[in-house]
Amino acid sequence: LKTPLHSISGYVELLKNDMVKEPDRVPFAENIYGEAQRMIRLVEDIISLSRLDEGAKDMQYENIDLYELAKKALQSLAPAADAAHISYGLSGVHANIYGIDRLLYSLIYNLCDNAIKYNHQNGNVTVKIQDKDNMILLYVIDTGIGIAPEHQERIFERFYRVDKSHSKAVGGTGLGLSIVKHAAKIHNAKIELKSTIKKGTTITVRFPKQTNETIRYNRSKEYTLSKTEIK
Repeated sequence: LKTPLHSISGYVELLKNDMVKEPDRVPFAENIYGEAQRMIRLVEDIISLSRLDEGAKDMQYENIDLYELAKKALQSLAPAADAAHISYGLSGVHANIYGIDRLLYSLIYNLCDNAIKYNHQNGNVTVKIQDKDNMILLYVIDTGIGIAPEHQERIFERFYRVDKSHSKAVGGTGLGLSIVKHAAKIHNAKIELKSTIKKGTTITVRFPKQTNETIRYNRSKEYTLSKTEIK
């Protein structure tokens, strides 16, 4: 929090003392806005983690279609993906699990957000939902920059960044994957990561079926949505 605060304070001090030339005032205002937005994202993520640390006891459980939730997350990220020239798609089955809508959305959103941010131009992000044995599987697959083996065990730690300069450039707070880890834990889900430098990353989240609280869903029909259809 100190870093963006110091930046904002410095810019404002120069403006207050009339030390900024007129053509530079708009760029200064843009920098202040950017740092303020970074602080807002950081505070929101910290609040989310605080609630997760408490076990999300005040949040309501319900039956949720993971496929529809993934579609909603991709729709929200469509502008960012289009701006980065990233293609994306959704495939698999409509699988209902008993969970917390807000947390599951945050889990999918953060995984997809990272897959877009740390991708190559003209890269691809694919989300798959599968029903297999006693598990419901969520895959987020990207063709991005990949994660080196020495970083793979630590990327879910709070504020851990593989590339600090790149994370700041794309607006990362360093808390997104920690939120993913906590949200998965609350749903008794396990996370698996496979990544190769310059080739991409696949993150798999395995949700156990809770037969006493899970409604029936269609296991036979598979669906695929392209980037255009998601929009």
